[in-house]
Amino acid sequence: MALALNVFQTVTAIVPASETVIYTAPVGYTGVILLAQVTNIGATSEDITFIHRRSATDTEILKDFPIPNNDTANLLSGKLVLESGDKLVISGSNASNLKFISSILETLN
Repeated sequence: MALALNVFQTVTAIVPASETVIYTAPVGYTGVILLAQVTNIGATSEDITFIHRRSATDTEILKDFPIPNNDTANLLSGKLVLESGDKLVISGSNASNLKFISSILETLN
């Protein structure tokens, strides 16, 4: 069976307090991150860290970025391309108040 040329994915998660991989670009595909947002549903400001990981190299897109209570932050100002095997890693200062959503286009290499 032939692989699909383009696959759209929506990734959602409650942001954990420890670093967690929330997306890995599949083998044979390039992942294009179209949107990445975090909402703080809590009563106090919370911090978010958002990382691109390739092999053993981490690149912090945001590190300890504050999000006021009852507010949303866009984690990317544009699109982000992930090669096969690249990962998105996220962590927050609170394990229940931060909610993540992302739209991803996976395109066949």
